[in-house]
Amino acid sequence: QVQLVESGGGLVQAGGSLRLSCVASQRSFSTYNMGWFRQAPGKGREFVAAISRSGGNTYYADSVKGRFTISRDNAKNTVYLQMSSLKPEDTAVYYCAARSNPYSDQYDYWGQGTQVTVSS
Repeated sequence: QVQLVESGGGLVQAGGSLRLSCVASQRSFSTYNMGWFRQAPGKGREFVAAISRSGGNTYYADSVKGRFTISRDNAKNTVYLQMSSLKPEDTAVYYCAARSNPYSDQYDYWGQGTQVTVSS
């Protein structure tokens, strides 16, 4: 069982930046592919970004490409999402997730989420 705890959300003006963090409880953190997802009010959950176990490969949704950066520090059991040039449409609850099977798109563990609100 892996517990994930997100932090770093808040209220920011459009054009601003935030950095989200997600700390995992397990020492085997480096064996998990990690992802960030978000869910806006009244909408379904959507993929934002993902990173491979070593951090060597990253993937982004088109809507955030060039503005968001995912990274990880396996020594700290932490994955980050640096968000820049934020837009009101980025407002959502952001979740991190862990995936043990690198060949599957199913995530096994989820955090509780952190709210990001971007004002216009």
